[in-house]
Amino acid sequence: MSIAENLKGVQQDLPEGVRLVAVSKFHPVEALNEAYAAGQRVFGESRVQEMCAKQEVMPADVEWHFIGHLQTNKIKYMLPFVSLIHGIDSYRLLEEVNKQAARAGRVINCLLQLYIAQEETKFGFSPEECRSMLAAGEWRNLTNVRVCGLMGMASNTDNGEQISREFRSLHGFFNEVKAEFFAECPEFRELSMGMSHDYRLAVAEGSTLVRVGSRIFGERVY
Repeated sequence: MSIAENLKGVQQDLPEGVRLVAVSKFHPVEALNEAYAAGQRVFGESRVQEMCAKQEVMPADVEWHFIGHLQTNKIKYMLPFVSLIHGIDSYRLLEEVNKQAARAGRVINCLLQLYIAQEETKFGFSPEECRSMLAAGEWRNLTNVRVCGLMGMASNTDNGEQISREFRSLHGFFNEVKAEFFAECPEFRELSMGMSHDYRLAVAEGSTLVRVGSRIFGERVY
C-alpha cells in the first residue's frame, strides 16, 4: 500500500470533527511530501531539531504539532512556527513556553498531558496534579500560551477494554475541567488521544485529534 492509500484508509475511519496528525518522526521528507500530495496538512514530530529541519523544506501551509517530551532548552527553536504542543506535562514547562513565546511575539496553543496509563514509561500530570495546578490559577496570567485541551496515551496493551476505559476516564476528566476552569473558553476543545494501534478506540471515546504514524508511513527506520 502507498502512503496515499494508507492515509485514505485512516481518514475513512475518522468521523467529522476528528483531525488526523500524521506522525512523521524519523521518516524522510520524501515520505512527508507524499502524504502532503495526498492532502495531509497536519504533521507531528517528537524532536525539535528534526521538526525544524523538515519545516524549512516543506510547504508553508503545513501545520506542525510537537508531540514528544519537550526539553526547555529546545523550545525557542520551534516557536516561530509550531501550531500546537501536545505534551505540556508540568506547570514549569508551560511557564517556560509562555516566557519564550512572549519573546517571539506569539501565543502558542498547548495541550496538558495527563498520565492515564498503567505503566511507568509515560509522562504527564496525574488528574489530581492537573486539577490543583488549574485551581491555583497562576496559569491564567500566562498570556502567551493558550490551553486548548488535554492529551493522553493509553497503556501499551492488547486489552481493548482497558484502553477504552483509560480513554473514557480522560474524556470524563476533560469534561470536568472544561466545566470548572474553561467554561468561557471556546478554544478549550481538543482531546488528543489515539495512535496507530488504538485510534479507533480513542475516536469512540471522544478524541478530536489522533496521532497516527506507522499505519500511514510504515514502520520507522531508526
